[in-house]
Amino acid sequence: MSKGTLRKGELLYEGKAKKVFATDHPDLIIQEFKDDATAFNAQKKGQIHNKGVINNELASHFFQYLETFGIQTHFVEKLSEREMACKRLEIIKIEVVMRNIAAGTLVKRYGFEEGVELPMPITELYLKNDALGDPLINDDHAVVLNLASPEEITFLKQTAWKINAILRQYFLSKGLKLVDFKLEFGRHNGLILLGDEISPDTCRLWDRDTNKKLDKDRFRFDLGEVEDAYCEVRNRVLG
Repeated sequence: MSKGTLRKGELLYEGKAKKVFATDHPDLIIQEFKDDATAFNAQKKGQIHNKGVINNELASHFFQYLETFGIQTHFVEKLSEREMACKRLEIIKIEVVMRNIAAGTLVKRYGFEEGVELPMPITELYLKNDALGDPLINDDHAVVLNLASPEEITFLKQTAWKINAILRQYFLSKGLKLVDFKLEFGRHNGLILLGDEISPDTCRLWDRDTNKKLDKDRFRFDLGEVEDAYCEVRNRVLG
């Protein structure tokens, strides 16, 4: 497949970081990465130069890498510097967050000291609902809200654990700590596939030796060197 054989159609959805377009193939969409950046449930907005290009490169790489471990994803092909072809998903309105090191809301809510390595990864579920502020939910909430069946929730959590184990080791080999990250999934022809993206937008990544933050927290908390951090992750991962 190439961009020439997949025709871009109507805009189906525009989110904070991406646009999703229909195509002339009913099972495929085009996901276009933007430079727009948001934080604190879109209360803070800005742009990060070339973020869309970098995130498309990294997400394409990580989807292909995870596929080699048997993780099924929505990724089909990288079409251009900002676009990838993906399988069309019925998005499950649950964000699955894996936490390895105390940071962010884990520190704010529960009093962990930032930077402490957790004795085991923590899995959290959040309702994908901007109007409600993406609240933390448990398995029972997810079932009662008809977001997923108990079996599907078990699958999401088990898959997230497997992805965490794979990526944590991978990032360490590149001199990076995978502090925490967010995953989204969707249904496609009876299967649950990993969707969305894996990038410094969705992962907290710290330098292995110095703990320097190399992710969207640099934008979120006005730490500066935001573009440099994204480039650094891209260069370490892709060389």
